Amino acid sequence: MKWKPFLEENCGYQYAVTERLMDMVTDDMLDWKPATGKNWMTVGQLLKHITESCGLCVKGFVTGDWGMPENSGGEPVDMLPPAEKLPTVCCVAEAKRLLAEDKALAFELLAGCSEEELDTRIATAPWDPMEYPLGRRMLEMANHLQQHKGQLFYYLKLQGLPVGTNHLWGGN
Repeated sequence: MKWKPFLEENCGYQYAVTERLMDMVTDDMLDWKPATGKNWMTVGQLLKHITESCGLCVKGFVTGDWGMPENSGGEPVDMLPPAEKLPTVCCVAEAKRLLAEDKALAFELLAGCSEEELDTRIATAPWDPMEYPLGRRMLEMANHLQQHKGQLFYYLKLQGLPVGTNHLWGGN
């Protein structure tokens, strides 16, 4: 298997569908979160997290720069604060801009990797010490974006927007 074309197609698809779902969000929806249960992100927090769920993590795998203080001493469970402490976006326009930047970063870093690196360079994550090839780790980050794209889909559905399977999987 060739990693680059596979990852370019997968990442491109996830970003495109996520962008279309973001087009359905309005600024007055940013504070909404599910009414039942605990530790839910608001729509604004979810949009912010989405904009850091692929490219920023790919940067960590490729460069080793995770944007965290060195020797933070935190256990993996401590890495993600409770939802109420997560950052948010100020508006949908900011989320769209940040998503475009994250996409550009992911594709720039992918372009700088050789097929051999993607297949043989071992990468670990601060939250997962398992050793996997860099290509697999990049795929996991595309899957991370896909997971939160699905979360945004359900947030929209729970707010009564007319979304269906076609919106989740890229139809119009």
